[in-house]
Amino acid sequence: MKNLLITGGTLVNEGKRLQNDILIQNGKIKSIAPSISQPAVCEIIDASGKLVLPGLIDDQVHFREPGLTHKACIHTESKAAVAGGITTFFEMPNVSPPSLSMERIEEKCDIAHRDSLANYAFFLGASNENLENVKAADPSKIAGIKVFMGSSTGNMLVDKVSVLEGIFRNAPALIATHCEDTPTIVANEVLARQKYGENIPFSEHPKIRSREACLQSSSMAVELAKREQAKLHVLHITTQEELQLFEVGNDRITAEACVHHLWFEELSYSTLGSLIKCNPAIKKASDRDAIRKAVKDGTISILATDHAPHTWEEKQGTYFNAPSGLPLIQHSLLLLLEMCEQHCFSIETIVERACHAPARLFQVKERGYLREGYWGDIVIVDPSQNTTVKETEIFSKCAWSPFPHMTFTNSIDTTIISGMVAYHQGEIKSDCRGQRVQFAKIRR
Repeated sequence: MKNLLITGGTLVNEGKRLQNDILIQNGKIKSIAPSISQPAVCEIIDASGKLVLPGLIDDQVHFREPGLTHKACIHTESKAAVAGGITTFFEMPNVSPPSLSMERIEEKCDIAHRDSLANYAFFLGASNENLENVKAADPSKIAGIKVFMGSSTGNMLVDKVSVLEGIFRNAPALIATHCEDTPTIVANEVLARQKYGENIPFSEHPKIRSREACLQSSSMAVELAKREQAKLHVLHITTQEELQLFEVGNDRITAEACVHHLWFEELSYSTLGSLIKCNPAIKKASDRDAIRKAVKDGTISILATDHAPHTWEEKQGTYFNAPSGLPLIQHSLLLLLEMCEQHCFSIETIVERACHAPARLFQVKERGYLREGYWGDIVIVDPSQNTTVKETEIFSKCAWSPFPHMTFTNSIDTTIISGMVAYHQGEIKSDCRGQRVQFAKIRR
């Protein structure tokens, strides 16, 4: 690997802003100092006037491989990730076949080793039938155990109380849950069909995938975690009521917010319709504002995307035919920075929730911080350059965005993966490859 010297930038790291140079050797940060002499053989990146952040760790993505590669694949979506400043992703198990065993995890790692530009890890999925696989999982080789307590695909809904109890009692690693109560949703679907037939407007989505469905399921997950002393991470919180389940500083029971739930609100359905249909649903402006506040005060400890692409053609269906999910990973950091411009929270908070906190929660080795001895995972942001969303510049395979023609205040200048430039000023460096994330985990 080349030596890489980043000069003149303002580092945002561990709650501080400091103007420092960074020297990377053999993929790792060798030195951080106000002025570093250039080694004899060295690539130099001038970051003057720019912000230098740790690369983001996205703990929830759906890259669709294997089995659903007409929508996306690890190669295309990792390109979108690095273009957006995300250097590490944790991918979810609802692919085809689903990732319900360690053998499936290793198969996905083989694909990522070959194709991924970003660093990678995968969640082991739980089902009503694979409790023994969950018990036997190696916690050092997975991001965690993913449990769909509602809103699942295929056979991944876990709705047997005895199985849920077994998972929470025996899971060897963190449990990440999708929390929506399926019977509540089904009953709401019946009512919607009685009122609208098959022509249900997308504005009904937050009523069908209701706040009651979310709160009931999240409350159950938290109660199980407390009873069984499990480590629980509740994904994509969408309601103000659910925030009462979490405490600042409690690292055993934590919560995540996703960028679309921090940006959109229910009035957005009138213009974007199916494009922002997602599970759990985007809800009221008051919910969005409460979640923003929870990000700022630490009740929400993690920021993520839930990047979930579908083809444009699939998204043109009627309410029950248009799939849920939207592509977000390329513009998520820019969207968070836009919220900084609106004084929702600070850049330091973004770095804490999207870089440091995921590294701590998931016990990631030597990533998530700008520290000497850590891997050189870095994103350089240029506050002087705007970014306008253009279809021709979207790297996700689906080739569309829920932010059509939006202009962001900042731009992603450069993304560095383990000391290698993966993206620079609009250009993907196709020879870059990420690494499998190493975890400092032991069985609980």
